[in-house]
Parts: sequence; structure tokens; C-alpha cells
Amino acid sequence: MVKTIPYIQTGYFSKTATDYLAQVEQLKDYYNLFPNLANFKAQIAEKSKQQCNRKILVSTLKKQYKNLPISPKTKQNIDLLLQENTFTITTGHQLNLFTGPLYFLYKIISTINLCETLKTTHPKQNFVPIYWMATEDHDFEEIQYFNSKNHKIVWNRASSGAVGRLKTNDLNTVLEQITKIFGTSKNAERLVKLFKNSYLECSNLAEATRSLTNELFASYGLVILDADNSDLKREFIPFAQKELLQQTAFNEVKKTNTSFGKNYKIQVNPREINLFYLTDNLRERILFEEDIYKVNHTSIQFTKEEILTELEKYPERFSPNVIMRPLYQEVILPNLCYIGGGGELAYWLELKAYFNKMNVVFPILILRNSAVILSEKQAEKLQKLNITTEEIFLKQHKLISKKVKEKSNLQLDFSKQKAVLKKQFTDLKAIATKTDKSFIGAVNAQEKKQQNGLKNLEKRLLKAEKRKLNDMVNRITEIQNQLFPKYSLQERYTNFSEMYLEYGEQLIPKLKENLKPLDLEFSILTF
Repeated sequence: MVKTIPYIQTGYFSKTATDYLAQVEQLKDYYNLFPNLANFKAQIAEKSKQQCNRKILVSTLKKQYKNLPISPKTKQNIDLLLQENTFTITTGHQLNLFTGPLYFLYKIISTINLCETLKTTHPKQNFVPIYWMATEDHDFEEIQYFNSKNHKIVWNRASSGAVGRLKTNDLNTVLEQITKIFGTSKNAERLVKLFKNSYLECSNLAEATRSLTNELFASYGLVILDADNSDLKREFIPFAQKELLQQTAFNEVKKTNTSFGKNYKIQVNPREINLFYLTDNLRERILFEEDIYKVNHTSIQFTKEEILTELEKYPERFSPNVIMRPLYQEVILPNLCYIGGGGELAYWLELKAYFNKMNVVFPILILRNSAVILSEKQAEKLQKLNITTEEIFLKQHKLISKKVKEKSNLQLDFSKQKAVLKKQFTDLKAIATKTDKSFIGAVNAQEKKQQNGLKNLEKRLLKAEKRKLNDMVNRITEIQNQLFPKYSLQERYTNFSEMYLEYGEQLIPKLKENLKPLDLEFSILTF
């Protein structure tokens, strides 16, 4: 059973995201084409004029899949990338341990489903779903854990440099944890085997994540790309040169943020140089000080001529940051669309002028599918509590108060009494203005005192009714805590393993069947 509601009604999405979906006029300068089916024809035409090196892309992908079982559909999609009428739809994500939050699945399913939708409307073109692994990130603390069955499972180790290069030979301790937590069911055994085959059979985190994601999505033709690659970065050299010499990203994004920030929260701020210097155990910012290029927190430095030579000889040592990574992606891929979360869309919107300056086509941006998954039992409990789909998104204290008021035999809402009181004091103020205006201050003070008195009585009565209806309050609290762990959206907290234990191998097919990327609404799914 599927129900959708507008994102804005959930209360969990930023003004930037909801205004984008509403096509608010003041945001239109910050993107190219809005994500609807009709606009993809124009996007295809525009992207067709921008060439990328398809041979390098395909040869790189084939090397990366060399030691991985490759499905016929994924192999076909990689081969199709050589053709000029083949385009990509891309999503990206960090290398979170065991995929991290549940929305990892939603991102990739949104990407696969959009490709299938586009193929039906544009049969002469091919569309390949890409998962861009964020292998060059260095924020290990953000990816070293996942939450499942009320447990936080953490990979404790020291970290430096790009996370994709981290060795996975010490993940036996995590395997032991999940074996105990998941239990002994058939689904639990599959999950443990999946973790073991991915993380203990692969040498580093990038390989492990590729293996895991391939196992989950290969049958749908997903292509997984690691852009931490010398050949791909060689294609990006002209753009990296401009960054080092002209600071284009800083200048353009800074100007954009000045106007964007008047109405919306700035997601990312540009650096003077938006490149890191990258080696096996190092990823540090490149700084430009006193005509010298320096690598932050190291003694490494270059003159202008030296750093350009370094870039030409070792392009793999230059890692784009969050500002430049989207440009890198759009340069090396024949990409039409990027699918991401609200925060990602926000920083992409800051980049439109930068893309224009670099003469690179700006992709269509789609807010990934979001969902909350309910079991049939949970749906039945909500029905018995008379909680509607829309009401489950209320803050817990508001939801409890609302249901207590509905259930109580007493009049718990003093709105009528407050209105009568307000009218009485309005009449008193009218009398005061005709007699002694100094009397108005005393009238206002008395009104405030009596209104506060009514509010306090209302709160005390509601509190008493909550105690009386304690069983119902506890049941509401329990069900909402299950669906919104830690008062957060389920998808931002819970790992897919928790759902897999319940639904097994049907989890991904069920999600794929029900998530529609162009509907642009939040989904409530009852399995």
C-alpha cells in the first residue's frame, strides 16, 4: 500500500528543497531545467553538444570491474557508454559502512527507475544509472558506523587520507557484532554473508563498497564508478589548471552565495582553491600564499610552474572538493541529471554560475525519493490509534496532545474562553480611551495575566488527561519512536539491514516497484 504527501507537509525538509519543488521564482536563476519528463528532451539536446571521452570512461570502468562478477545488464550498460546516444543519470554517496542510512537504497533506486522511465519516452537513446562512489572523502567519522535494531555498530580505527583507500582487514570485530545482533534467521545469515564477502574479501573500502553495491543492484544494470583515477582526472586537467591559476570557483560561487544567501541557507562556501592534494595517507587543502602553492599541514610546496608540472604528470594527486566535484562529474560523464538529497541539491544550486563560466552543461537536479516504511502491524496500530498518514509526521508532543484532546470527554481547548476574554478586554480598552488613557496600561497587564492563567489551566488539564489516558499515550510514543527513531526520519537513521531482516530479498524489488522519482512527493509504504 502506497501513499504520498508533499514534502513540505512532512516538516522535515528545508525551505530550499521545498521552494525548489514548488518552482518558486526567486530560485529559478540557480538551476537550468526543472525535473519533469518533458524537459529531458531539451537536456539531451544540450548535453549532446558537450563531448566527453567515452573510451577512457569505458576502459576505466572495465578495469574497475575486472575482479567483480558483472551482470549481463551492467556489462551491456558499460558497453553502451561508447555510443553517442547513451546518457547517464547519476547519484553519489559516501562510503558509509554497510551503506549507512536507508536512503542509500532510495538514491540508487531513484536513479535506476528514472533511467527506465526515460527509455520508454526516448526509445532512440540509452540511459545508464551511475553510482558515483565518494572515494576521495576524508571525513571518516561520518561513515564509520550504522544503526540497526537499536544498536550503533562502529568501525573503530585511525584514519587519514581518502577513505576509499582505507584497508578493511580489521573489520572482523564488526562482523562479530552484527552476527550477534542480526540473529540466526535465514535473512540474518544472508546479511552476515553479504558483509563478510564485501568487507573481508576486499582489500580496501572502495572495493568493499563496490562489491556490496554490485551485489544489491547489479541485476538492474547499475554501473558503479570510482573517479579516484589517473586517466579520468587527466580529462579534468584543463579545469584544475584554471582553478589553480584563476580561482574561478571561488569568484563565481562567492558571488552566487551573496544573492542566494539573502533567502536561503548557504550549504557550502568556496575556498580560494577548491582542490586537495591527495596521496595514499594524505588529503589536504592546497593553499596559495605569497606566490607559492602549499599543501596544508605539510612541508610540501610548489611554484606556479612546479604545480602545473605536477598536475600534468600526476593528475590523480589533485582531488576536487565539494565545490569542484560536481564539475568533475559532469566533465567526464555524458550526464543528464543528478539525483541527491536536500543538502546536495542546495549546494548544486550554488554552482550554476560557475558551470556557466566553465562552459559545462548544468544537469537537471532531482530530489531523491524519500519514504517511511511501515509493517502491516504498524499500520494496524496507527489505525487503532486513529492516527492518519499526515499526523505521523507531527512533533511527538503535538501528536499526543491532539489525540488526547480527541479522546477526552472534557473540553481541553480553551479557545472559546480566550476569545470571550479578548473581546471583554477590547471593550474595556475602548472605555479606557474615552475616559483615562493611562488606564490602558493596567487593562493590558490584566489581560495578559488572565490569558496566561487560562493557558496554564489548559496545560494542567491536558496534563491530567494525559495521565488518565496513559496507555494510549504510551502506544503513540512507541509507534512514533519506531517510525521516527531519535525524532528523525527513518531513512536518515536506520540501516537497510533492519528492513532486510523483516522483508529479505523482496525489500529492494518492493522499493523499486513503488518509488517514482518524478512524482516529487514523500512516500509512505506499507509492506
